[in-house]
This record gives sequence, C-alpha cells and structure tokens, in this order.
Amino acid sequence: MKVFNRRALCSALLLVLVALPAHARDANKTAYPIVFAHGMAGFDDILGYDYWGDDYGVFVLDTCQWGEYYCNHDINSGQESFVASVTPFASSEQRGYELYQDIEGYLASSGHSYVNIIGHSQGGLDLRKAARLLRENRGYKVVKYGISISSPHRGSPIAQYVLNLQPGVQSVLETLAEYFGNTIYQGGNDAIAALKQLVNHDFDPNDGVVTGTYAFNQNYPAGSENIERSRSFLTGQDNGNMNPALYLLKELWTEIDGDGYASYDANGDGALGTGDGNASDHDDDGLVGINSQQMGYRLEYWECYGCLDYVWTQTNTGYVADLNAPNSTQMTSHAWKINQDHVDVIGVPPDTFDEMEFYAAITDFIADNGY
Repeated sequence: MKVFNRRALCSALLLVLVALPAHARDANKTAYPIVFAHGMAGFDDILGYDYWGDDYGVFVLDTCQWGEYYCNHDINSGQESFVASVTPFASSEQRGYELYQDIEGYLASSGHSYVNIIGHSQGGLDLRKAARLLRENRGYKVVKYGISISSPHRGSPIAQYVLNLQPGVQSVLETLAEYFGNTIYQGGNDAIAALKQLVNHDFDPNDGVVTGTYAFNQNYPAGSENIERSRSFLTGQDNGNMNPALYLLKELWTEIDGDGYASYDANGDGALGTGDGNASDHDDDGLVGINSQQMGYRLEYWECYGCLDYVWTQTNTGYVADLNAPNSTQMTSHAWKINQDHVDVIGVPPDTFDEMEFYAAITDFIADNGY
C-alpha cells in the first residue's frame, strides 16, 4: 500500500497556491458617493441592456454582500453609488437640470454633501450643467470629480449627419425615440432636440432656441468653478473590432475624421476642428472623434492581469478648461486613448471589455485622491 508523505503533500499544495495569481485587492472606498449619468437613449438600460452594467446585466458598482456571487468583487463592500435617470432623448439643458434634481434628491435622502459624477457620452455634458446648478443652489462646489467618458464636448459628426437627412427619415427617428423613450422613461422625449444639442454650432438659427455644444460650453464650463477636478477618458477603435451597429454606420453612411485641429468647425461636419485627411486611423469610437472628447486632464486606463486595474491622471496633453478652445495637441493626440468603441465601455455586448474592473479602477482612483 502506497503511503503519502504529508510534508511533501503540503509543500506541493503551497507551490500550487503560490503559482496561482493573487486575488486582486478591492478598490478603496470613495469618501463621497459616485453618481452615474447616462448618455442618449439610456435609462436603467440602453435598448434592453443594463446601461451601467457588464455583459450579463450586473451593475458595475454592485457591492458584494455575504454569499453573493453576481456582484462586483473588485470594489469595497461599503462603496456608495447612485444611478441617475434623466429623459433619454432631450437636450443637455433639460437633461442637466433633471440630473441636478436627481442628485439633490439623493443628497437629501443620503445625508451626503458632496458627490463624484461619472458621465458617459451626453452624460458628460449633462454633469456640467448639474454641477453649476448644485453650486448655485448650495453655495459651494458639490461635485468633487467630474469624469466624462466618450463625451462629444465639441460636437459629433453623426448628430449633424442625421439632422441633414430628409424630413421623412427624421420623422421615423422621432417616432422611434418617442416610442422607446416613453416606454422606458416617460413623456417629453425629443430626438431632434437631442441631436441639435450634439452639433457644435446652433444648427437652426431660426428655431428660436440657441442649441449646440459651443453655446452650452460657454454656459457650463469645465474649469474649477463648478467642479473640483474635471477629467476625461477618450475612446477610439479600428473598424474591425467595432460594435456591429457602429461598424455598419461608418461603412455604409458616414466616416468620422476626428483628429484634425482648427479653431472652428472647418470641415462642416458638426464638430469643432477638421479632419487630417485620414478617416480610418482609429481617431473615433464610431460616434465621437477624439478631437471632441478631452475635458480637463486626460485619464489613462491600464489593465492588470491578476491585480486591480489602474487609472492615472496624465498631464502631457495639458488641461482643457475652455472646451471651445483646445490646442492642437489636445485635438489630435491619441495618447492615453482606450482602444474601445463608444458602447464597449458600458453594458452593451458584444465586447471583451471588462466593465467591472474598469469602474472599480475609477473608483480606486477617486478614493486614492481623497474624494
């Protein structure tokens, strides 16, 4: 009969345990809650998918309680967060006001005095209006970190492209927006107003309403007056790995040339700047060019196997306080860009992006900086 050597067995088990990657540490708990501000077409979900979730519908800051499996194992169990809900299809004047109301209600019920806001796409514009209204109402800067992800701060060519289509196409779009928007939210959805918001200039000077990102940026700047620290993530991806819907949009209808510098919309595509002559050099994420995305300092995201991912502030491209006047580097540099498309960074499959670790890393970054 074979006799097992207990010492040898224990040594073998120890070697196996050492060889296995260590469990990533939890992200540190932020001092102030994180508020999530969704983009256009979003609510609790975006066309059926959890907006602030992974590919399986689990909220990215869902804390793990005893025995729970479907949660984010990379965050502190005491992490506090709040998902705001605003009209899916509307201008940022309207959505920003609704976000402000949502946050005021959350502060009143939670007892907190400050928040951090993460805004995706149009949510990155909305958070700036909300931050100003919060400061004006409370008499101090409520928003510590304002972080935008893939936001069209200086306009999106796709918005102008759709607005330039025939009225019949616009009517279909309005009908679909009202149907989906009213179903998942409530009345008041206006797809045309939403698109006019995301064109750099005032799209229709004769409609009695001043629209566009240029005017919005003047009223709701990114400097430190309303937000303690403004930061942004840039996204851009090659066509081969792009979400199928965004890929078809680019291939069949329009191509964004999103890394050229100009002090105005020089090529008339609806976004500040101009193209560099190469529309296929990974200079956009399918909806927004990189020349439109930087607000404040850029953030770098680094994925780590076997440990918690990292986020840093990078100052090499400088700070964009006046969103209408970035310099050439800020409009053309691909530095620190995340190689993902516009919807990979939220819970819209198919993709290989790990939303859980990404938002855990952002949470850890905010906490490590004292907020």
